[in-house]
Amino acid sequence: MKLSNIPNHVAIILDGNGRWAKKMGQPRSFGHYMGGRNLFTVAKAAEKLGIKKLSVYAFSTENWKRPADEVNYLMTKPIEMYHENKHRISDITYKITFAGRRDHFSKELLEVMEEIEEKTKANQGFELTVCIDYGAYDELLTAYEKAEKPLTKDSLEKALMVKEPVDLLIRTSGEMRLSNFLLWQVAYAEFYFTKVHWPAFNEKQLIKAIKNYQKRHRRFGGLSS
Repeated sequence: MKLSNIPNHVAIILDGNGRWAKKMGQPRSFGHYMGGRNLFTVAKAAEKLGIKKLSVYAFSTENWKRPADEVNYLMTKPIEMYHENKHRISDITYKITFAGRRDHFSKELLEVMEEIEEKTKANQGFELTVCIDYGAYDELLTAYEKAEKPLTKDSLEKALMVKEPVDLLIRTSGEMRLSNFLLWQVAYAEFYFTKVHWPAFNEKQLIKAIKNYQKRHRRFGGLSS
């Protein structure tokens, strides 16, 4: 892997928690739990590799359609996990932010999100953005309403929830679609799809994706010199 050609912004669609759990003979909730824990493992690896920003698709605006018990688990388990590990927040060396709507969350979940953002906001060098209740359609419509008029590419980008263009988009678990994730930001991103389920996606898998990215020739509409 060439350390001189590390993508600045990597986005990952976290897919396959339920399928991984089924493969392990466990309930879907176990897959979501292990997927949540794996997020911090991969974030740490990304920071070590020199990536500047990691944006992950944790829960989409469409995921509310899932079974009520699964949605309830996804909305309450993070609160429990945070309070169990609250004493470790000072060990996190990077900034954590959240992107997406916040009008559907409980007061308790919002307090956890705001506390994490507040306690990590001074950290520099690497940022983890968790996209939760996020959808690119919603982001673009909201940005259009907020953007300074007359509307330009620059004014729209300033109003986006995630402002940085994506260099490398990864989707785990074998699916090959964007699922309404960062549609504006991935306009010139390189795509990498892997059959590995998210809970099993580790530093080795991340390095494999970056090596694949480094074989690409990014021309941004121009011609190779």
